[in-house]
Amino acid sequence: MLYSPQRYLVTSALPYANGPLHIGHLAGAYLPADIYVRFLRLMGKDVVWVCGSDEHGAAITIKAIKEKRSPQDIIDQYHDLFKVAFEKMGIDFDIYHRTSSEIHHETSQEFFRKLHEKGEFEVKESEQYYDAQAKQFLADRYIKGTCPKCNHDAAYGDQCENCGSTLSPTELIEPTSTLSGSTPELKKTTHWYLPLDKYEAWLKEWINTGHLDGEQVHDPSEWKNHVLGQCKSWLEGGLHPRSMTRDLDWGIDVPREIEGSEGKKLYVWMDAPIGYISATKQWAIDNKKDWEPYWKDENTALVHFIGKDNIVFHCLIFPAILKAHGDYILPKNVPANQFVNLEGDKISTSRNWAVWVNEYVKDLPGKEDELRYHMIKNMPEQRDSEFTWQGFQDSVNNELVNNLANFINRVIVLTHKYYDGVVPAFDENEVFISPTSEDYDGFHETEMLQLHDDLQEVNEYIRNYDFRAALTQVMKISSQGNQLLQHNEPWKQIKVEPETVKTVMNMALQVVASLSVIIYPFMPFASAKMRNLLALSELKGDGELEALMMNLAEGEMAIPTGHKINEPIHLFSRIDDKVIADQKAKLENSKKVDEAAVEAALAVTAASAKSVSAKEETTEKPTIEYGDFVKMDIKVATITHAEAVPKTDKLLKLQLDVAGEERIVVSGIAEHYKPEEIIGRQVSLLANLAPRKLRGVMSQGMILMAEDSDGKLSFVAPDVAVSSGSTIS
Repeated sequence: MLYSPQRYLVTSALPYANGPLHIGHLAGAYLPADIYVRFLRLMGKDVVWVCGSDEHGAAITIKAIKEKRSPQDIIDQYHDLFKVAFEKMGIDFDIYHRTSSEIHHETSQEFFRKLHEKGEFEVKESEQYYDAQAKQFLADRYIKGTCPKCNHDAAYGDQCENCGSTLSPTELIEPTSTLSGSTPELKKTTHWYLPLDKYEAWLKEWINTGHLDGEQVHDPSEWKNHVLGQCKSWLEGGLHPRSMTRDLDWGIDVPREIEGSEGKKLYVWMDAPIGYISATKQWAIDNKKDWEPYWKDENTALVHFIGKDNIVFHCLIFPAILKAHGDYILPKNVPANQFVNLEGDKISTSRNWAVWVNEYVKDLPGKEDELRYHMIKNMPEQRDSEFTWQGFQDSVNNELVNNLANFINRVIVLTHKYYDGVVPAFDENEVFISPTSEDYDGFHETEMLQLHDDLQEVNEYIRNYDFRAALTQVMKISSQGNQLLQHNEPWKQIKVEPETVKTVMNMALQVVASLSVIIYPFMPFASAKMRNLLALSELKGDGELEALMMNLAEGEMAIPTGHKINEPIHLFSRIDDKVIADQKAKLENSKKVDEAAVEAALAVTAASAKSVSAKEETTEKPTIEYGDFVKMDIKVATITHAEAVPKTDKLLKLQLDVAGEERIVVSGIAEHYKPEEIIGRQVSLLANLAPRKLRGVMSQGMILMAEDSDGKLSFVAPDVAVSSGSTIS
């Protein structure tokens, strides 16, 4: 970091209150933030973590209409559901607020009023879709149509959830009103626009160099590549004014004293992210604190935890709003995560293809840390990751039970067996085998310093938002503890070398005590159990890790000699095969697949791989213009993984590296190539082909193949190795 902040303000994306939370939400904005905040608290930092329910917008109104309920009923239901889910999973916000609160309405209106008074808005008349049957203008989410980018036939007016493209309603092909099903008409209306093009120059400098008004305020090298890449792509394409108001019934009123405000509501990005500020205000009121330093003092580090679908809004639009206001700091980092897939398919709320958090905690009570562990281990920090129930079972049984729980249980049991549960005193000159070296080490203090360095490595990974690596290092420490016992075999040496066993067992207890602290950000419930096992005070997030690090650096112990520990209990238990089978069956039974669409897609794929009907005959295709050719984005990609698509003879699922981006492509080449033969091969990828789902796998492009007169397929690839992502033109 450029400096050591005096305080931290951490935010997590506000979940939208029209549906429950699934594991993808956890991995995107909540688990990583919880780890980071718990760590900061353990290091004695001044930190406030805010979140809350996003309770305005068209989708809530649509749901209310469909279910014949009021919008208030909808948001109350899901707000309460969110709070339970977060509490059960140990997500420990300083405040979980809601945007329907009075203080939030006031704060959002104050923002709008200030920007209006400063002349930051452009008031423009434009044409907007209007539903004559419903007699109202249509917000973006009230409109569906065909996406102009990927031809998905259920894109919304603001975004295509199939390809992720940001849209405007007028771009949709054959738009339809979701209120009446009729074709809407364009009608003139007036709105307030934020001129993002006016802020483009300073946004570019701030994103690319970290400089703002002549001072460096953040370090771009600390930001994730895909975050910077998405921002730069938007900036290179040129920013345009964006409407900050909507014609809606449900939402926050544009301040009524402003001329022309009747019937106008604030746009979601003039509402939801300001919820971070109103939540901080409410936290300050509840705790008799001053909220302003957390948002207005340059010595505060503002960090936004989000999913990749919110990058542009948190890195460009919200910073533009904050700077236009003039009194607020901008984020130091936006460590956005990518997406989690589920059992080979994208998580889909509409198809009920998800692991719902509230259902998980009901089906597997007491196993919240197990889910946290597996989600962190597979966190999509740089690229999309995948959750499988088999992988979950393997993580719990092979790692949490066989490694961590086994080590801790052996230490506790042996301490009771040999020393009646009392941490033994020892002779520092006794010789024992170090878990971090092949040599014998008779100096206990050296091992304490090594433990300090191992913990410090965890700390550095967390500071760099590399939570997967941090958790791996934690488990490495546990593994070293197991090696300490295995190499020294105290159960054999107790009768012949009792003094050496005291040294070994004391060191093992130091490792367990240290793990009880460092594990807290990742698995807080397990940490509490470990602290109870050791008869140590429960962690409060009050600088305990900082104190431990200082003690270890001076060669002092994490748990003193003569301290009596409690009786052993099982920290984790194995997950039975039946539990996994039940969850898989539940998932499959809930899935809704459009079989007709899948079969149609398969027919297209089969046709592309099939030999020419008359092999000796060539069919000339119509002449195209050069402009048709340049629309194709053909890139060099490298195959990093290949596997057969289940229940098919012709399809392979290929994982491709395209300049660091992971792509999944389904290709009908299984009759010509074995998966293991093509790993590392470079291929030509039609990268901007509309995504299409084949046998439950979303295929993101097409591999170009050459076909001879006998129907044999061969890769079309450069004759020498080139960088993945190179453009073919």
